Amino acid sequence: MLRQRTLRQAISTKGVGLHTGARVEIALLPAPADSGIVFRRTDLPVPVTIPARADRVGDTRLSSTLRGDGATVSTVEHLMSALAGLGIDNLRVDVAGPEVPIMDGSAMPFVYLLQSAGVVEQNAPKRFIRVTAPVEVRDGDKWARFSPYAGYRLDFAIDFPHPVFGSENKHVVVDFALHSYVKEVARARTFGFMQDVEAMRSMGLALGGSLQNAVVLDETRVLNTEGLRYENEFVKHKVLDAIGDLYLLGHPLIGQYTAYKSGHALNNALARALLARADAHEIVTFAVEAEAPTAFQDWSLAPA
Repeated sequence: MLRQRTLRQAISTKGVGLHTGARVEIALLPAPADSGIVFRRTDLPVPVTIPARADRVGDTRLSSTLRGDGATVSTVEHLMSALAGLGIDNLRVDVAGPEVPIMDGSAMPFVYLLQSAGVVEQNAPKRFIRVTAPVEVRDGDKWARFSPYAGYRLDFAIDFPHPVFGSENKHVVVDFALHSYVKEVARARTFGFMQDVEAMRSMGLALGGSLQNAVVLDETRVLNTEGLRYENEFVKHKVLDAIGDLYLLGHPLIGQYTAYKSGHALNNALARALLARADAHEIVTFAVEAEAPTAFQDWSLAPA
């Protein structure tokens, strides 16, 4: 059968919070089968545990923030994306601060961290959430949709009025029966515009942002001297974010996600809409691996 996964051993690292600018230590620890992904604020007088679930998302300004019992953990989407990409079902994330560190602005440092700790299978079936009917949410001209699909496919389009965003930078399709998360998605970094920096910082956001953890654009070009990691890195990062946001459904997704100009708020609204529709989803397991969609077969436990 397809089995649940956790880490072989605990591992930790430190980094800077993108929005708070604070130095934060984070530890990733193995967790029992069926426990899911949980975040734990260890810096508080009484540690608070918050399940990584769509219904626990509060603030969605420029990141996804989990909340519970008066505590919050923000910028969880890149770590959640790495966990989805490596198929990890159960994990405890100890965070000694209000925000997961931004690292280099992508999910790749978390992929390396998880692979260094080692991924192991557990004696419990992996549960998937399968889309059985279309579900869509809209906000003005922005929209996101789930459709039934025998695999996991993301079709994303963005539209920014900037000369760097040519047609090749505005749309991407990632199908995990054909594409590797680690090789083709995980390295895509968050991005932003110089003209927005002061406005964000006046709101207490992006205080830790720099050219070391984001792709920054002025009015005409990319300011990072090393350039882009992928030709379509901008839209691939939006896919990376969406994978993390959608993993807050609590299980790997079997279905297609299609979106235009979506972000954390709309992704969360779509996840909540799916969970609210008993007729639009079902929880499934696979006793025989060959019965699972190709996207989830031969998931290697070894580093890619």
